[in-house]
Amino acid sequence: MSGEVRVDYLVVGAGPAGIQAAYFLDRAGRDYLVVEAGDAPGTFFTRFPRHRKLISINKVHTGWDDPELKLRTDWNSLLSAENAPLFTAVTPRYFPAADDLVGYLADFAETHKLNIRYHTRITGITRPPAEDGSGAGDFVATAQDGTVFRARRLIAATGVSRPYNAPIEGAELAEGYDEVSVDPADFTGQRVLIIGRGNSAFETADNLIETASVIHVAGPGRLRLAWQTHFVGHLRAVNNNFLDTYQLKSQNALLDGEIVHIRKDADNGPYRVAVKFLRVDEVIKEIPYDRVILATGFRFDASLFTPECRPELTIKDRFPAQTEAWESTNVPDLYFAGTITQVRDFKKSTSGFIHGFRYGVRALHRILEQRYHDEPWPGREPAATPEAVADAVIERINRTSALWQLFGFLADAVTVRPDGSVGYYEEVPLDHLHPAVAAGSFGAVDRYFAITLEYGADHDRVNPFDITVGRVSQTDTGGLDGRYLHPVVRLFRAGELLAEHHLTENLENEWDREAVHRVPLVRFLAEHLRPENAASSAS
Repeated sequence: MSGEVRVDYLVVGAGPAGIQAAYFLDRAGRDYLVVEAGDAPGTFFTRFPRHRKLISINKVHTGWDDPELKLRTDWNSLLSAENAPLFTAVTPRYFPAADDLVGYLADFAETHKLNIRYHTRITGITRPPAEDGSGAGDFVATAQDGTVFRARRLIAATGVSRPYNAPIEGAELAEGYDEVSVDPADFTGQRVLIIGRGNSAFETADNLIETASVIHVAGPGRLRLAWQTHFVGHLRAVNNNFLDTYQLKSQNALLDGEIVHIRKDADNGPYRVAVKFLRVDEVIKEIPYDRVILATGFRFDASLFTPECRPELTIKDRFPAQTEAWESTNVPDLYFAGTITQVRDFKKSTSGFIHGFRYGVRALHRILEQRYHDEPWPGREPAATPEAVADAVIERINRTSALWQLFGFLADAVTVRPDGSVGYYEEVPLDHLHPAVAAGSFGAVDRYFAITLEYGADHDRVNPFDITVGRVSQTDTGGLDGRYLHPVVRLFRAGELLAEHHLTENLENEWDREAVHRVPLVRFLAEHLRPENAASSAS
């Protein structure tokens, strides 16, 4: 197949982010096309994770009837106005199989009749000047079969498709997580070193516990556990059985140090790996191993782009640098969707995962609708009274899955206009809210409130199972000093923080108690809704 195709929006990649973007573009009636190298959606998940168990939870039985609430514990479903299909109908497994996700993505694409062209591998993306000399022209993407796709805007949803290999001398001698055998029998009686501190490293280690004689997992810095940091990309409990074998002295160990070099005496000889131990005054010790596995993560592949439109990279060149609108910092009209958007909340929130970036894609779509199609951000106008605004806020924070999943990143915005009327806008990226208000994207605004769900300060430094930490009196409703997830309402004017109010955390995450939650919020809003009361303060 060859020829030329012109569209307004070209989405590269039919993984969950590309499909989610296609759904919103399709529903808005936009001229778009998704191109995918594989023969079906979600090609990445046909190989990864290697041991075929996802760490994205799938809680089918919640006790809730509200579909919005159910998305708080459904981390794999994509968003749709029809609320279908849902991943929870595919399998009851709490940690589902990767193949179930592949099948679900195909079902979603087919159900909504999305415009996807499979077997279309893009080999190069250029952006020649406009024919009239007015600047950069359309993006031009060339496929392996010779087909040329021209697009006014491009959304890269290609994920992190290439392994990231840390700069270690001799790293090329090791086996990569993406290629190493997953059959434990192949490691029987062997001494194995796994380099990396993420879930892929520990998933690999857990797989070898019954057969390998010795397993070491190595990496610099402190091991971060998801149940403490609340970042789901840190080590998850489902993969940490290896830590038990280490602490109970079963020949396995966690090495806190840097790998200085990897060497091999002969093609089939043992490895000699030098480790600089951080806990022992950086003493370097050379340790022999039969196998060395690199599990140091993945990175974005920028090689598809020619120099004139190649996006700048950041975070060890692993991700494309992005503005607050997920646009390339150096290539206008080039946007990003999916796990590569985690650069905006790196290791803090959930943009690197489906249950986070599905909302990011929806917000991106709303930004594109504003910028290119003069469509306002969806909103409503509650009465401009403290009670009405408080009720609107409380209704949202008790239902929203978006603010729940992309905590501290997405915000509901309440704008106060010069005439005193208010507008309520849902799910605006907090970093985007300030420049958007300044640019007039929400009309004339005197000041505005941002409502987020957040963990408290230093929450990741506290052991949540230590009952001596954060103990409070019976009369104190703060609970754990507000370190657990709770709503925060902040008042801004022209990007400057004027005041903030924290709603008391709640075990059931229900912030609707009259005396504890609503009354203090009404009091805060009453103080700051009216222009004459908009002085700086905090509560």
